[in-house]
Amino acid sequence: MKTALAILALTALAALAYRPQHDPLPQFPRTMVWAWERPEKLDFIDPHEVGVAFLARTIYIRGGVVSVRPRLQPLVVTPGTALMAVVRIESQGVESASRAEVEHAILDATELRGIRALQIDYDARTSERDFYRALLVDLHRVLPSSMPLSMTALASWCESDNWISGLPVTEAVPMLFRMGAGESSRPGEDFGPDLCRSSVGISTDEPLPDIPRGRRVYIFHPRSWSAVELRAAVHEVHRWQ
Repeated sequence: MKTALAILALTALAALAYRPQHDPLPQFPRTMVWAWERPEKLDFIDPHEVGVAFLARTIYIRGGVVSVRPRLQPLVVTPGTALMAVVRIESQGVESASRAEVEHAILDATELRGIRALQIDYDARTSERDFYRALLVDLHRVLPSSMPLSMTALASWCESDNWISGLPVTEAVPMLFRMGAGESSRPGEDFGPDLCRSSVGISTDEPLPDIPRGRRVYIFHPRSWSAVELRAAVHEVHRWQ
């Protein structure tokens, strides 16, 4: 628990120390917590300080067949909390998959009550990038202008392999945890694509990486968030303000 709070406190300090000239998501707090597929009772948070990006559904693509698993665990938040619906995509090849079917399944998540933005979480293989790019173009075209489109990004996508440059998304969140071989947080440097320069994703069960200041921070927790941990984290943020 102490490690988790230390990570949250240091991250909050980094985020508060500097504000970028342009915030692509001004309607969201600078600190976001990911609420994954587990029971989450977050009705104690201050919606002015913390927003919630919650797993709304998971889409599976297998052999051209698209199936959807909706969120099955309860999520309770404080009224007025800035909510972002996260759609996770897991695939075993997309060659014969219907992009329109995937798009329809994603858009259903935006109909959930209180949603202010949509985030796609898809670790697309090299062979799936054309499919993913076309999917994001389609989503950008049909989503209302009031619904920002976010995406998570492998750290490598924001470093040497910057294929995401030019994608029609509001932000790309570099995932600076559970990183694979050859990935790093580029100590002392910034990421290449502009899309990767407004936010970062970290986890409470890994050491805080060396990240540039001024980012919106998405925080993953491997268990259900507890009121004690999150309240203590918010208290640490207030101490540094």
